[in-house]
Amino acid sequence: MYAIVEISGKQFKVEKKQKLFVNRLEAAEGKKVSFENVLMVNDGSKLSVGSPKVSGAQVDAKVLKHLKSDKVIVFKKKRRKGYKVKNGHRQAITEIEISDILTGVAKKSPAKKKEAPKKAETKKVSAKKEKLELTSLSVTQLKDMAKKKGITGISSMKKADLVKALS
Repeated sequence: MYAIVEISGKQFKVEKKQKLFVNRLEAAEGKKVSFENVLMVNDGSKLSVGSPKVSGAQVDAKVLKHLKSDKVIVFKKKRRKGYKVKNGHRQAITEIEISDILTGVAKKSPAKKKEAPKKAETKKVSAKKEKLELTSLSVTQLKDMAKKKGITGISSMKKADLVKALS
C-alpha cells in the first residue's frame, strides 16, 4: 500500500515504515504529525485518485529528528570583470517515518446554518422588481426622476449609474 501526499508544497510517494526527509516541520522531535493533503492512495486492489485530494484519506508520521541537508555551493562569476562570489547554503530539513496510511477517516460534519427569515426574501424580490422597472425606462425619464429626488451630477451619469442612484 502506498500514497502520494503533499508535504510542505512538495509531493512524495510514501509507504508504511518508510523514512524520508522533508522541508523543516514545526513539530518537535518525537511528536506525531498527520498529513491530510493526500492526492492518491493505492491499497493493492483499489486505486483512489483525488480531485485534488482524496476525501477522508490521511497519512500519519512521526518526527525523528531535525537536521541540515548537505551544503549547496552557489558560485557566481562574470568573465573578464574580476567578479567572483562563492556562497554556501544548507537547507533545514526534518526526517520523518511514515507510521500509517488511513483511507477512511471520518470527518466531523460542519454545523448547519439556520435559515434566514422569509421577510428578507420579500424585500429582495421587491427591490429586484423595482430595479427591473427602472431599467425598462429611458435615460430621459430616469434623469427626470433623479431631478425630482434631488440627485446631483446626473448630466454625466449613464443609465446604469442612474438606476443605481435611484434604487
